[in-house]
Amino acid sequence: MGPSKMTREDKMNIVMTIVDQLLMKYGEKVKAIGLYGSLARKTDGPYSDIEMKCVLHSLKESFSYEWTAGDWKAEINFDDGESILVEAASVDEEWPLTHGQFFDILPLYDPDSFFQSLKENITSIDSSVFKEVICQTLVEEMYEYMGKIRNIQVQGPDSFLPILAMKLAMGGAMIVGLHHQRCYTTSAQVLPEALTFTDQPKEFASLCEMVMTGNLSNPQHIIIVCERFWESLVSWSTQHGYKMNVSQGIPW
Repeated sequence: MGPSKMTREDKMNIVMTIVDQLLMKYGEKVKAIGLYGSLARKTDGPYSDIEMKCVLHSLKESFSYEWTAGDWKAEINFDDGESILVEAASVDEEWPLTHGQFFDILPLYDPDSFFQSLKENITSIDSSVFKEVICQTLVEEMYEYMGKIRNIQVQGPDSFLPILAMKLAMGGAMIVGLHHQRCYTTSAQVLPEALTFTDQPKEFASLCEMVMTGNLSNPQHIIIVCERFWESLVSWSTQHGYKMNVSQGIPW
């Protein structure tokens, strides 16, 4: 049972067969077809799956097909042109991880250069939108993680600390990606790629190193590293004007 080792040439042959079948099935309804993910970036491994987008001129509701043929797996997302433009222009706390797909699309059928317009739509997002999302992430994610870590220090259990440290590191990476308005290539590369960005909280590297090396067996060490990162994150955020929504009481 798969996934089985396959060459890039074999996978691209499957991709073009899928393109032909999509055009045969949907005909003039098709606006564009593209490949995304590692196969589009030419960084795929022998077990990588196939990820494609089929954009139709009109569609009541987006949907997707995801299946395995035994040796390989494929996913096709179906969207209408207007919906995918709106989705690509949206920004949330996971934008650096989820929106790389829109930058890397390899056109397979695109008579009107739709995917180029899509990329231009993303790069025109105002920086104030990223700033707002960073401020939200600081409160909704990072502040909450630190509350949980401090609760564990007081009342346990220690067993959840490694997971919280990983969540804190990933949250920090999302903030760093949003700050630079850059996307990560894949979830497996989020932390290594985040560390290459020039502007980041002082203790971010220490937190990432602890998580990436799996040095998560000492609860007190985890707490110290997380606390130092949190302090540096607050300082870094203040320096860049990323303010948490602090109120003296209930804000309404």
